[in-house]
Amino acid sequence: MAGRLGLLAFRGGLPAAVLHANPGAYVVTFEGVEAEVPSSSGAPARFEKMGAVIKALKGAGVDRLVMAGGLARPPLDAKKLDLTTMAFAPKLMKALKTGDDGLLRAVIGFFEGHGLRVVGAHEVVPGLTAEPGLLAGPSPDKDALADAAKATEILTALAPLDLGQGAVVAGGLCLGIEALQGTDAMLAAVAATEPAKRPRARGVLVKLPKVGQDLRVDMPAIGPGTVQAAARAGLGGIVIAAGQVLLIEREALLATAEREGLFLLARAT
Repeated sequence: MAGRLGLLAFRGGLPAAVLHANPGAYVVTFEGVEAEVPSSSGAPARFEKMGAVIKALKGAGVDRLVMAGGLARPPLDAKKLDLTTMAFAPKLMKALKTGDDGLLRAVIGFFEGHGLRVVGAHEVVPGLTAEPGLLAGPSPDKDALADAAKATEILTALAPLDLGQGAVVAGGLCLGIEALQGTDAMLAAVAATEPAKRPRARGVLVKLPKVGQDLRVDMPAIGPGTVQAAARAGLGGIVIAAGQVLLIEREALLATAEREGLFLLARAT
């Protein structure tokens, strides 16, 4: 018999979606992170006190753990580390010097080393990902599909470098590649591109996971804000990997795409 679900809640709307689908989940929030759900203990935890977090989770009967929401790499006060966190610190410091994938693998290993099985939000919330097909908007034409194929080729080539999960291509030209700043920053840069430098084609945003990425804790995501930013950037649509991209606020997301006249297409990878 499965035990209780634990939820490490960070920024954005995903933690609320997890809690809505799993109202009995034990929630942990953290100091300095503006989570939209309350902590089950009534007080936020500290990243330096992961021993206390493990103890609270196990005391609440948790055996499965979801990490949901956005989180920048948190600053750690070395003087406040508890023994559990101190033991993990050398591995964490080494992982912090790698890309996001290496860091997340280390974090997963930490929790699973303490007997907590890490699962993805998409495994505990129905409808968070999409089946292949056109989800919203007009059908993309052959030029848009060609741009999507080029963006996919770019992201596949860059995957070994552990860069971002999104790229924008218009008329066969790359207008943007997601980096540490995220998708919104990339789309803002595309929107600011001088019209004279842009081809006539509107362009396409492609979001898909990096090759070998652990989707339990770092699955790409889009929401209504992504669609609005793509519209401001003058794009014609968004292509995502079916089953491998989170749809945040799905109904609002699809409605926004319809209103903006952008297509949203999920493709099998």
